[in-house]
Amino acid sequence: MPDTRLPVPVEPYGVFVALAREVHDRTMNGHHDEALVLADRAEAIAAILGDERAQLMIRQGRMYALLALGRLSEALVIGQTLAEDRQLVGPRASQAKALADLAELLIKLGRIDEGLHWLARATTALDLAPHDSLRYFSAICSVGDAAQAAELYELADDCARLAADALAVDELFRAAGRLQHAEMLLEWALRLEQVGRATEARLRLDRSVALMREHLKAHPDAPLATAMLALGLARTGRPDDAIVLIRRMLLPLRAAGQTHEVRLLHLAYGSALRALGDRAGAHREFTAAQELAGQTGQRLIIGYELADLAGERAPSEATRTMKATLREQVGHLWRQRLDRRLMLQQARRRAELELDRERAEGVAASDALTGLGNRRTFDRRLGELHGGTSLILIDVDKFKGINDAYSHGVGDGVLRGVAEVLRAHCREGEVAVRFGGDEFALFLLADLPAARRIAERIRRVVVRRDWDELVPGLRVTLSMGLAAYSEGMTGSELFDRADTQLYAAKRQGRNRLAA
Repeated sequence: MPDTRLPVPVEPYGVFVALAREVHDRTMNGHHDEALVLADRAEAIAAILGDERAQLMIRQGRMYALLALGRLSEALVIGQTLAEDRQLVGPRASQAKALADLAELLIKLGRIDEGLHWLARATTALDLAPHDSLRYFSAICSVGDAAQAAELYELADDCARLAADALAVDELFRAAGRLQHAEMLLEWALRLEQVGRATEARLRLDRSVALMREHLKAHPDAPLATAMLALGLARTGRPDDAIVLIRRMLLPLRAAGQTHEVRLLHLAYGSALRALGDRAGAHREFTAAQELAGQTGQRLIIGYELADLAGERAPSEATRTMKATLREQVGHLWRQRLDRRLMLQQARRRAELELDRERAEGVAASDALTGLGNRRTFDRRLGELHGGTSLILIDVDKFKGINDAYSHGVGDGVLRGVAEVLRAHCREGEVAVRFGGDEFALFLLADLPAARRIAERIRRVVVRRDWDELVPGLRVTLSMGLAAYSEGMTGSELFDRADTQLYAAKRQGRNRLAA
């Protein structure tokens, strides 16, 4: 089995991340069916190559494609799995992203309370994440999507601004951020128009149009960007320009089954025809858009347009009553936004309390000197064993002699140095522990041959480390015992096997691995 820890280009999403990015690229540009086909192939290849991180990113891309196609229940299955995996392991930003994606799916499925709970957890996790990474950018975009789904437009706008200022972001991800921001601004503007705040609506429409013009310079064939630009032009007094784009894109996108973009184009066409005085044509297009609307917010926006248009086409007491009723409903739903903001604040406070408890538990499970896990962590991990786990027990050779010859301060420096090396060799889901004195343990997600190579590398790194910074001429070596978990083995049995090997290494002269 090849050693996956040999030097490779630094990538947070896996060595074969290009496979996953192809899937995401299709989805970001509106080619959702293509993304699903490509995801099947890419995930199979990533599985053969053993790149678990790339597989996770491919599954994310599949989830986003299903979400865009309105296949929410299928997307939710993936979202729940990813969120569960990321809560167990992974950086804070990755956890925040998975939780925000799950929140968006639940909100769109009408499970608002659950969705706001996970959105609060996502924002809490994101506060603790480094802000200068690609992971942070991706997570903040997902938080913005979930906020938009809940009609928390102010939070979504804040997220878009933070994403635009994020560092370490390439054009692919920046383009996704532009699309997300522009669509949110469009939806926000349409809702503002419905509640009579036309000036605020126009400001957001103009911002959306500007973002889409910028996006289409770099991605001229992006169907979602084109559809959104057409809608923005139609709503800001440029119906003829909008119709040119609509007629070029509508039939091809209908043939491709890209429902989301087609709905936006019909809404744009209806808006443009209405502005040009063709009320019958506008009614036809709004009706077509309504038939494609899958979410309550979408149906509300288009339903309002149809009611308003009916009042113009055939003014009567009945149409005035219908419009008044719809306006009252719109006002009620707009006020519900304030309730959701309060609900999110309350959920956020609960999430912060949970985080405080987790921190307290983390402190209780951490070694104060090295920052590694302590005996409590060791015992817990030993009770959670599964296939593919190996355990390495490690002793610092003649550590008492180091303390006696130099001082306990130097000894502490040695322990911290060894801990740094162990931590550097841990991937997601792997744990390094100091469980007493100069005794360390490393739980690896690797089979016996791979774990042997990793242990040997750790031993060599420690031997070659420049310990002169502590004391000139200081030499530090390790004795190591390795055992691999097999089905049916208890934690005690795995420990005993590794411990037996550790003592074998010491008997054979120390500074070696026995496995």
